[in-house]
Amino acid sequence: MPIIPQHAIGGVITGWGTALPSKIVTNEDLSKTMDTTDEWIRERTGIHRRHIGGSTADLSVESGRIAMEMAGVLPDQIDALVLSTTTPDRQVPATSATVQNLLGLKCGAFDINAACSGFVYGLVVAHGLIAMGSKKVLLIGTDTLSRITDWTDRNTAILFADGSGAAVIEATHGPSELLGWDLDADGSAEDLLYAEIGGNIHMDGKEVFRRAVRIMVDSAQKSMQVAGVTADDIALIVPHQANTRIISAACDRLGIPMERTSTVLHETGNTSSASIPLALFDAANGGPMSGRTLREGDLVLVVGFGAGMTAASAVIRWNGKGLRA
Repeated sequence: MPIIPQHAIGGVITGWGTALPSKIVTNEDLSKTMDTTDEWIRERTGIHRRHIGGSTADLSVESGRIAMEMAGVLPDQIDALVLSTTTPDRQVPATSATVQNLLGLKCGAFDINAACSGFVYGLVVAHGLIAMGSKKVLLIGTDTLSRITDWTDRNTAILFADGSGAAVIEATHGPSELLGWDLDADGSAEDLLYAEIGGNIHMDGKEVFRRAVRIMVDSAQKSMQVAGVTADDIALIVPHQANTRIISAACDRLGIPMERTSTVLHETGNTSSASIPLALFDAANGGPMSGRTLREGDLVLVVGFGAGMTAASAVIRWNGKGLRA
């Protein structure tokens, strides 16, 4: 388990933003086109509705612009753009290049594809860039899963949706927000959840559930160990928003009550790379969807799993707008 060097330059989140398409598809809407009901979907997933529409680039620009405005950062001050997505708008080039241009940035830009773990992968990468001398990094997690969803398959169509979340991470004179992290992958499980190029998502739901709980708990425990904290110290856990049963099972094994969990999937569905930032920044904004609120100094555990199968987690001390370098 990597340990953050004491001499490393730290980073803090100084601005954040989210974006959801305006079109809402409810469970009742889906029940009109496939063999399902609102009750069936809610009981098995916790999802009530989801947002559909837009391109990965457009949603990324919207959330990224809000984050930059909140941080008071101009486009030419961003040193790097990291875009986590599993649904690029084109096979080539990376969608980050499109977003960089539309936001007027003058910096390097690249995509990360770690599926639903992607935003946490990007969080670690962004802090690594800060440690190597970058002053300001724009991190965005966006997915438009509706474009690769078979809307006649009730096993997947009820789950997936579109959205985006972004954060400006800046170098700090004070302590870093990132206290511990873990990245993992098990490529032997890639056939459990995949989409061929040009194809739709295929998922072995039962096996994904079984492995997801285990890999989330393992990663979270590693991050807490590195950070030197326990489950009792965590003020808020922000898990990947895939399924309330998975979230509940993982929290139970970690010893963290659901009352300390930020969940927004009842309103958003599974938005892959966007799911953790949507839930995290909802709490940062007072919890209009989750009912949870982040406060200065709170210890936050973010943990996700995704196709690959990937897993990622991090423990951060929430600063909101922290000290900048």
